[in-house]
Amino acid sequence: MKFRAAIAALAVTALTALAGCGDGGGTPVAEDTGPIELRMTIWSANEAHLKLFNDIAAEYKTAHPNVSVRFDPLPFDSYTTTLTTQIAGGNGPDLAWVLEDSAPDFVGSGALVPLDDTLKKTDGYNAEDIAPAATKLWQTGGKLYAYPFSTSPFGMFVNTDLLKQAGQDNPADLVAAGTWTWEKAFAEGAAVNAKTGTAGIVVRDFDYKTWSNLSTVWTGWGAQAWSADGKTCGFNAPEMVDAMTALHKAVFTDKAMPGPGVAADFFTGQSAMTVTQISRASLLKDAKFGWDLVPLPSGPKGKYSVVGQAGLGVLKKSKHAQAATDFLAFFTAPANSAKLAQYFPPARKSQLNADTLAKTNPLLKPTQLQSVVIDGISSGVVKPSHTGSAEIAQNVRASLDPLWKPDANVKSVLDTVCTGLKPLLSK
Repeated sequence: MKFRAAIAALAVTALTALAGCGDGGGTPVAEDTGPIELRMTIWSANEAHLKLFNDIAAEYKTAHPNVSVRFDPLPFDSYTTTLTTQIAGGNGPDLAWVLEDSAPDFVGSGALVPLDDTLKKTDGYNAEDIAPAATKLWQTGGKLYAYPFSTSPFGMFVNTDLLKQAGQDNPADLVAAGTWTWEKAFAEGAAVNAKTGTAGIVVRDFDYKTWSNLSTVWTGWGAQAWSADGKTCGFNAPEMVDAMTALHKAVFTDKAMPGPGVAADFFTGQSAMTVTQISRASLLKDAKFGWDLVPLPSGPKGKYSVVGQAGLGVLKKSKHAQAATDFLAFFTAPANSAKLAQYFPPARKSQLNADTLAKTNPLLKPTQLQSVVIDGISSGVVKPSHTGSAEIAQNVRASLDPLWKPDANVKSVLDTVCTGLKPLLSK
């Protein structure tokens, strides 16, 4: 635990140190010449994603034969810590995906190159098409420091065969009837586990480590990790206590969710339902079971949506910042944005409609895209983000560990979370 905290602190120091580096504004000032290999860190090792990225890079190389791009997947649950540790060690990438939780650190520290000038000067880029709401998290001082290449609401993939086998209602029917709630979802997950032995509900990429993914559940109770100004801890507020109590009961009493240490992959038929984003839909190409995609269940506070965002930025310390910025403009231009939309909902207003998304998402129906993606983006809240995200993430993860036991006192654990968070939120 102390080692993780030290790494988190190192990550914060690395980003802060970058604020004083470079040319002040951070804009590349010289053209790159000679052979160039750009490295771009990403969190996905999905073969379909990598094929698309490599195809785009190969197309770029036809017009820029001296530039090649290597995509470097890092483990999701340690992505930001690994990335910032690389930066601290002087071997950071040229370009990087930045997850929403660490956006304030990367954008506010001066670690990234401003993109506005390059995007505006790129022929056919049409920067005005980018939705202002999508760029909010990635701007400071009126400048854009990362392109919001994915603004993706979370939905619930369901295995309709398993639910039918367990004698449960089809979630799509419950959505239509207005009775698709977390109470009902937990009940169906518990029934599947009891009658088939298969896991019920899995919050993908949570694994009792990445706690921020639980915001896809607790937001339904009106809970939040901290106040809008980021100064007040929300983990021990009544709404969060109720949400976490419901989750704890679902795991340890009703067995609606697999417990710690139990792996259950929905996409290979090991669970009845999973909370995740449409970028995972490609894993269902050869599915041997019937499936559907529905919005997140309603909570006590009603219907809601949670959005995960990722920005693509160029590191100011890159040795090839000019070439990296040019490739970013190519990677996110209208034609490639449309290609990326099959996995990562675009920030471009002209492409953010069910008909356009359906063309590049053959596995998903226009109605699914409308209800989960389009409607979700219009009403969704972004997952938690804060300055000092790496240190906060490690602190909360460690403080929540005692919660994942059958006899845990939920309120007491959440009080401890806030005790640890208070000094970090006040920085």
